[in-house]
Amino acid sequence: MAADTYSITDLAREFGVTARTLRFYESEGLLKPTRQGASRRYSKADHARLKWVLRGRAVGFSLAEIRELLDLYAPGPARRPQLEAARARSLERIAALKEQRAAIDETLLELEAFVASLDAQLGEPAPA
Repeated sequence: MAADTYSITDLAREFGVTARTLRFYESEGLLKPTRQGASRRYSKADHARLKWVLRGRAVGFSLAEIRELLDLYAPGPARRPQLEAARARSLERIAALKEQRAAIDETLLELEAFVASLDAQLGEPAPA
């Protein structure tokens, strides 16, 4: 193995994903391995891109959003637009999740009140 490349097994093991997942990300254009015969060789750039993909997926970004952020990449100071876009998307995601949490909290209160009214009608003691 060349020092600057990774096999599909290397990346799958390091990131705790399946080879199928890596092939899917490749089919979506998120990773661009080279071929050596029948085997794929992933570059350091693919390694970094996979890290972004998995982090983006973990926080709820769509593949389209992740692709947009990856497409903004440029080395050095030219990377600022990518970082600013990632920050903006993250702030949007935080706001959306806070709205969802508020809606869930409201629904929980309504359900708890409903259960309490049902318990009262049934003559059951209120749950602790």
